[in-house]
Amino acid sequence: MYDREVRFKMEDTMNAARLEYTEKGVMNMASRRCDIIRISKSSAVLAILTQFNLPRQFYLDLPDARISKIGCMLTRVNANNTVEVRFLRMLTDKELNKIFVYSTHPAHRDRVLDIRG
Repeated sequence: MYDREVRFKMEDTMNAARLEYTEKGVMNMASRRCDIIRISKSSAVLAILTQFNLPRQFYLDLPDARISKIGCMLTRVNANNTVEVRFLRMLTDKELNKIFVYSTHPAHRDRVLDIRG
């Protein structure tokens, strides 16, 4: 399914995020902190310690941008402590702009939040 989808251009960013997933069936929710280092409308690259077993499906929360429960699917685990994920729904332009406003990356320093929308 994902091999037929359009690939959107990835942009560098630096946002704090949180992964939420269930461990051992449905018994308890686990949460891990991570950083988003690249993002597009349909995918992202996350920097996280990969020493633990990350499930194939999980939720991604961005507390600074106030975006919660983005469904994700793990596509690749790299050796340099980064993972590539695909979103289960495409991000809107408004959500992507919100992410870039709260980014600490120097490329997004002049972004402002549009309060009219």
